[in-house]
Amino acid sequence: MLTLKGITLRLGGHLVLDRASAALPPKSRVGLVGRNGAGKSTLLKLIAGLYEADDGTIEAPSGMRVGYVAQEAPGGVGTPFETVLATATERALLLAEAEHTEDSHRVGEIHERLNAIDAHGAPARAARILAGLGFDEDAQHRPLASFSGGWRMRVALAALLFSEPDLLLLDEPSNHLDLEAVLWLESFLKAYRSSLIVVSHERDLLNNVVDHILHLQQGEATLYPGNYDSFERQRSERQAQIESMRSQQEAKAKKLQAYVDRWRYKAHTARQAQSRLKALAAMKPIAAAAEDPSLVFDFPSPKELRPPLIVLDDAAVGYVAGAPVLSQLNLRIDPDDRIALVGRNGNGKTTLARLFAGQLRPMGGSLVASGKLRVGYFAQHQIEELIADETPLQHMERLLPGAKPGEVRGQLGRFGFSGDKANLKVRQLSGGERARLSLALITRDAPHILILDEPTNHLDVDTREALVQALTEFSGAVIVVSHDRHLLGLIADRLVLIDGGTASEFDGNLDDYRAMVLGSRRSDAEDGRGSARRVSRKDERRMTAEAREQNKALGKAVKQAETEVKRLWQRRTEIDQMLSAPQSNLGMSVSELMKTRAEVERHLATAEHRWLEASDTAERARGEGSVLDEDSAGVSQIANARP
Repeated sequence: MLTLKGITLRLGGHLVLDRASAALPPKSRVGLVGRNGAGKSTLLKLIAGLYEADDGTIEAPSGMRVGYVAQEAPGGVGTPFETVLATATERALLLAEAEHTEDSHRVGEIHERLNAIDAHGAPARAARILAGLGFDEDAQHRPLASFSGGWRMRVALAALLFSEPDLLLLDEPSNHLDLEAVLWLESFLKAYRSSLIVVSHERDLLNNVVDHILHLQQGEATLYPGNYDSFERQRSERQAQIESMRSQQEAKAKKLQAYVDRWRYKAHTARQAQSRLKALAAMKPIAAAAEDPSLVFDFPSPKELRPPLIVLDDAAVGYVAGAPVLSQLNLRIDPDDRIALVGRNGNGKTTLARLFAGQLRPMGGSLVASGKLRVGYFAQHQIEELIADETPLQHMERLLPGAKPGEVRGQLGRFGFSGDKANLKVRQLSGGERARLSLALITRDAPHILILDEPTNHLDVDTREALVQALTEFSGAVIVVSHDRHLLGLIADRLVLIDGGTASEFDGNLDDYRAMVLGSRRSDAEDGRGSARRVSRKDERRMTAEAREQNKALGKAVKQAETEVKRLWQRRTEIDQMLSAPQSNLGMSVSELMKTRAEVERHLATAEHRWLEASDTAERARGEGSVLDEDSAGVSQIANARP
């Protein structure tokens, strides 16, 4: 069992952890969650012994081996395979001793120990872990210096997994991984036999791997049993209870204060009033449920264009003075498409995204795009191109030189940069805030296609949920590259697989793709269901698109009917007020007003009938599984407001 007792830590004068306490059960698998800046990475470093708490203690079993990936990527002349295998220090020492000792008895002991730690199977295990993280046979034996920083961090992760510590500490392990490697990592962690604590914003990983959630908020730590979905339910119930208790206390305090105010200066009731005043002073206020402010992404809706938006016909794409990275590309993008580009890192996902965005030209074949097409492209490293000493307002003003100040601030406000927030320097913004600013900048002209290349890297779980909601409501096409399966599962209804130097429609959904990556997908040829599946997937995509259009139309009809009913109610109220006013202020005769009111009543009856019909249709669609926009939720609000 690992126990945190009253941990307090300040960094740079800022209180990060404030008497945080938790007792983690033996062999527990804990997801460490909280908003960006809550102290998750700091707590991991405390447990790993890299930081020392200002106050409090961390109690752990004697001799427990703790494994933690350092922030620096490994380097040197060694290979990934050698680096991973080198973490088996006991194996290396025993093999070296066996090679030089002449004591036959000691040699026997050494080999007995080597068998106990499975030393002979270590090379194969190291190779399997590296392969799972994306290193093929050739890459495992290349010098580390030939890899980028992200790939070398994968080597560090492989070495940590290979060492099998008693407590495995993982800080955003999927940051440098593609979807395929994330799927493998999840499978590996599910089978891990010892304790682990993982900081992650990947909802699927937290649901499938962990059995406890440790939530950090305002310096405090709260442990919840279960996975992430269970944690969200429990937290919601807990916040509702706190809010109820606070409301009850406020009502009681108001009642006591009212009694005191009324009777404290009356001689015969002064004693009772004084008693209530003491009770009021002794009452400890219950803090409101500390709910993080919701982050809203609001992508502006583009003007409609006729399909198709983009057509690739036998196209090829690559870079100057090189062979094509991708060829034989035959793809079509329509206004209602939701496409995920999948495939291992290095296969060309970003290259295809840049072709769609117009940053690369075809090297062969053709690309035909609508003449009025606007594309918003979010690149993986886009936030690094922001100017640190400029504000969000300055960035937006430069990109919208002819816009009015209200329009500039309005676009920033769609992404949470309103008021003083728009005047903060970029260097003062968190990684998540910089990502939101980049999204605000690329959508300034209401693009018809959003192309997002790993948009969630700097976003916490709650912010990712807000992004998913905004993408669902966006009326244009979406093309996304991401290792976040939760986002892909909710957004994408088409998968395009980039593999073997080309891109093609993947025949299946995300679960099928996961099964294929993990090597458990059955061959379509064996059961003869390939063509049937192709038809069903195609029909499913068509029905999804039709449902989305139907939802938009239903929501629009409800909203229009609602607006008309409200307008007529207001007009009727104005006439009633005029009828009750003195004769000199009417401006119209009473008979004219009565005639106008009767006409308004007739129009109102028609509008209410139309509104009820639209609401009924919307409710039926909701019951059948359609997802209407939140405007249609106004039905119950109007019903409650009717006179």
